[in-house]
Amino acid sequence: MRSKAVGRWLPGFLILAAVWGNSFFFIKVAVASLHPLQVSFGRMVIGSAVLLLALAISRRSLPRDPRLWGHFLIASVVLTTLPFTLFAYGEQYVSSVVAAIWNATTPLCTLAFTLMLRTERATAGRVTGLGLGFAGVMVVLGVWQPLDGGQLGGSLACFGAAVCYGVGGAYMGRFITGRRPEPAVVLAAGQLVAGTVQLAVVTLVAGVPLVDLEAPAEVWWSLGALGGLGTGLAYLLLYWVQAQAGVTTTSTVTYLLPVFAAASGVAVLGETISWNQPVGAVVILAAIALTQGAFARPRKPTTAPAA
Repeated sequence: MRSKAVGRWLPGFLILAAVWGNSFFFIKVAVASLHPLQVSFGRMVIGSAVLLLALAISRRSLPRDPRLWGHFLIASVVLTTLPFTLFAYGEQYVSSVVAAIWNATTPLCTLAFTLMLRTERATAGRVTGLGLGFAGVMVVLGVWQPLDGGQLGGSLACFGAAVCYGVGGAYMGRFITGRRPEPAVVLAAGQLVAGTVQLAVVTLVAGVPLVDLEAPAEVWWSLGALGGLGTGLAYLLLYWVQAQAGVTTTSTVTYLLPVFAAASGVAVLGETISWNQPVGAVVILAAIALTQGAFARPRKPTTAPAA
């Protein structure tokens, strides 16, 4: 690709990586004062508002197909409701850097489920990459050393969120992405609206107030950034970069998320990193590169937005 073409999408690519990478920082700040469900619901409300505004500006409307809304409701379980809440829960016990590393396993989880659904063909490179990725997960987790219940539970929650993204990505690729005539912004807005309603019901049923008006100002700023940037604007930026650079190139944004998360987590929050965490992250990213390099042809975008 010519350098001029790279110059068109590279700034947006780096902004997307910075927005998603720092989402874990904002989650960490918000969950210090709010229930994980409140964090999830708050970011969804704000993210939906951003995309609905984008629809209004572009003079488009939400889809009306009932079957599509049924797919949105199913996809929202594994793309927003569960993973957003699991990341918020997990970051009560692990650092934002560790959460970002777990999120980096999303492409491997997505590939695993697409192979199970037989929407992707199993090759030696893909199978080897999955095995290498599993080894990287074990290194990040530090299975050779004792972990207290909170650290183990937090790590498993964050990994569970990545697994949810894998399931959701495979589901989206099979039933929604590339199969609908609606523009991407319409599909993204519909999914977020469905997820917002879903999270509102879950939060109320759990007996948790939707809003905590006594939360400190920094929590509200974090929720605003998390919802407006990491949940709303990121959707729009994702599709723009994909249009400019292609799906395969855009998918490599996952490589940069732990870097931005580490910068904000260590510099601002004073978090520390154990040697096994960056080593495991490198192994995981190498596994992702191996599986992507084994692709015979570019794939449809099947990964969900990062946390």
